[in-house]
Amino acid sequence: MSTFDDRETAFEAKFAHDEEMKFKAEARANKLLGLWAAHLLGKTGDDADAYAKEVIVADFEEAGHEDVIRKVAKDLGDKSSPDEIRAKLRECLKEAKAQILNET
Repeated sequence: MSTFDDRETAFEAKFAHDEEMKFKAEARANKLLGLWAAHLLGKTGDDADAYAKEVIVADFEEAGHEDVIRKVAKDLGDKSSPDEIRAKLRECLKEAKAQILNET
């Protein structure tokens, strides 16, 4: 195998790893957002966990985070605005990345 082939293989492995970490961080951020929203809705325990799973699943509807924002905004009604939810999701993403880095 040539040096070029070795570098290409390494790059592909890094890309796959980075994409996996991105997916995990986004899913965890959605879970954290779901738990935050569940708290605002007065859900606790298993109900809060179930709601967080609904938020995670909502992210599979389309690319990007707007599907999650729409779901949570609809569920929260006047308890939070879409802009506040977007800001909270950004916070959750930072927290999720930090959690994942601490686990590895």
